[in-house]
Amino acid sequence: MQRLVSLMRKELIELRRDPRLFGIVIVAPLVQLTLLGYAATTDVHDVPLVVADEDRSTESRALVSRFDASQNFVIADSVESASQIDAYLDSGRAWMALDIPARYGERLRSGVPVQVQVVADGTDANSTNVALGYAGSLIAAYSRELGASAGRSQADPLVTAQVRVWFNPQLESRFFIIPGVLALLLLVVTTNLSSMAIVREKELGTLEQLNVTPLARWELIVGKLLPYALIGALDVLLVVGVAIFWFEVPLRGSLVLLISMCLVYLLTTLGLGLFVSTISKTQQQAMMTSSFFFMIPMVFLSGFIFPIENMPPVVQQVTLLIPLRYFLVIVRGIFLKGVGLETLWPQALALAGWGLAILMLATLRSSKRLS
Repeated sequence: MQRLVSLMRKELIELRRDPRLFGIVIVAPLVQLTLLGYAATTDVHDVPLVVADEDRSTESRALVSRFDASQNFVIADSVESASQIDAYLDSGRAWMALDIPARYGERLRSGVPVQVQVVADGTDANSTNVALGYAGSLIAAYSRELGASAGRSQADPLVTAQVRVWFNPQLESRFFIIPGVLALLLLVVTTNLSSMAIVREKELGTLEQLNVTPLARWELIVGKLLPYALIGALDVLLVVGVAIFWFEVPLRGSLVLLISMCLVYLLTTLGLGLFVSTISKTQQQAMMTSSFFFMIPMVFLSGFIFPIENMPPVVQQVTLLIPLRYFLVIVRGIFLKGVGLETLWPQALALAGWGLAILMLATLRSSKRLS
């Protein structure tokens, strides 16, 4: 028992002497639990809603006020006609649209049943189903109140909802998940491989040999990262092919744009891996750092599993620092919505900026000299 206690004491002392490893096993879980405790929720609330009120009557405003007063919806904007809602659903500024037709109020006052249209973005099948349920219940309750005041039977509602689902009419969850898996696979493969690029040389003792070569710093970095970039590009082609031809995920946008955005995304993942390698001393440490401090938070805070709009405002601000967030919007927009750079340019610009910034930071930290 005394020998066992001595060995355990030795291991704890070694752990304490490595502050980076200590931070990974102690600090990282606490930070992740705090952030993910707020972010990890399947609840759907504050659904962004764009309203096309083509009647502008007292009755139409009463229906809109019901949505505005509900904790499940947030009025993102109001437009004059249904033709203007496309841009909101394409860009993701709204998840749903409410179209109130002309003569809505006049027909209600005459006791004539009227139908309003609810259009939903179906890319996230689970959230869409919940949001449509909220909207249907709200309209049904409003219709019952109108019917009761008019003395009508509940079997003959005054207001009904015509539901249309865009981008994913069948609400197939795989259409939403598989493009996200593409982004996640690229992140895991290229970041882990590149994070061990410099560290492996340190552990094998070959970094000192590279120091005496005429290679410039940028040549060393490019030589290290380019093989993993080629592996990532091959993975892009394979995963996109499987998604389209095996899982039958519709590619409604440009294949060239999709491949181009994947290459920009590889810039961020390779840069992130290189940065991790510059702050790690061993391959084990590099693997744990990339997993605990970067990959796990990215998966949960990027919108891959939980919608960002459902997270607390503070956590939503944190997600702005996550490149996977922007790439998920891009890849899902190209696959399911068929949109191009005219809609996705903010995400493309943010992704490219993030990639250049992390690559420059990693380059400045890297050196041909042993640390």
